[in-house]
Amino acid sequence: MKDFEIQNHKDTRSGFGAGLSELGKTNENVVALCADLTGSLKMDAFRDAHPDRFFQVGIAEANMIGMAAGLTIGGKIPFTGTFANFSTGRVYDQIRQSVAYSNKNVKICASHAGLTLGEDGATHQILEDIGLMKMLPNMCVISPCDYNETKAATIAIAEYEGPVYLRFGRPKVPNFTDPNKKFEIGKADVLHEGKDVTIIATGHLVWKAIEASEILLAKGINPEIINIHTIKPLDEKAVLESLNKTKCVVTAEEHMMNGGLGDSIAQLLIRKMPVPMEMVAVNDTFGESGTGEELLTKYNINTVNIVDAVERVISRK
Repeated sequence: MKDFEIQNHKDTRSGFGAGLSELGKTNENVVALCADLTGSLKMDAFRDAHPDRFFQVGIAEANMIGMAAGLTIGGKIPFTGTFANFSTGRVYDQIRQSVAYSNKNVKICASHAGLTLGEDGATHQILEDIGLMKMLPNMCVISPCDYNETKAATIAIAEYEGPVYLRFGRPKVPNFTDPNKKFEIGKADVLHEGKDVTIIATGHLVWKAIEASEILLAKGINPEIINIHTIKPLDEKAVLESLNKTKCVVTAEEHMMNGGLGDSIAQLLIRKMPVPMEMVAVNDTFGESGTGEELLTKYNINTVNIVDAVERVISRK
């Protein structure tokens, strides 16, 4: 298996901040709006360098989405920033009506997604956001796996015409992807070619899939690992080509089982290639307060759970 070198451990929200800062220097149409969480979203550098293009709207997320939609009419490319829970659940009506329905060029950038938000607890840990966003017509949904990929995705979505939901997080995680690799929206990244099972992961669970693959290889199981950073539009060709080889699949995500990445893969397979499938995801429950690792373990979405799911799905081939 390819040796994935951990360059460092960084939070993906800092990748967003770095990408936004770079965009500020290269694209004068990029503007940023934040709902009282500039430091948490790492938007400080953009704010300090471009105060005339930064709008602090306060704790008024619905107003922020409306302002962003309006700014697109003048040719601006607005990037909104707050926690994932407030970026989606709190303002779903505004996103649906003013952004998705109108196909406005708004980039909804959401930090602190999933369980690894940790100690802030269930009221701040949204596990439904991918489902909420992918069900909206016109919405592109992206969930990068590390700092480098988040930075590259942030830069890439500025060139994409239409609404985007960009999901990232707070914890420091292994930073292992190529910092020079161009981010291609809608293009899956095959991290390791295998023959026995396909593991499809997104976000923080991509590294967990890599950890699981090391365990599986030691057991004589050779997995194919695919990083699906773009959940919508889904790279159906890459998924089907992999499953044509392996004949079974495990999906892994830091999200609710209902409505997430696994749901998208299942819909594809039932239409085009029914094969045994297992999902590693949160199963119909809210989270709670705890460290990120404690919560991943309690809610069965950690490395060992991917290994167990692989062994189950192979037994069903």
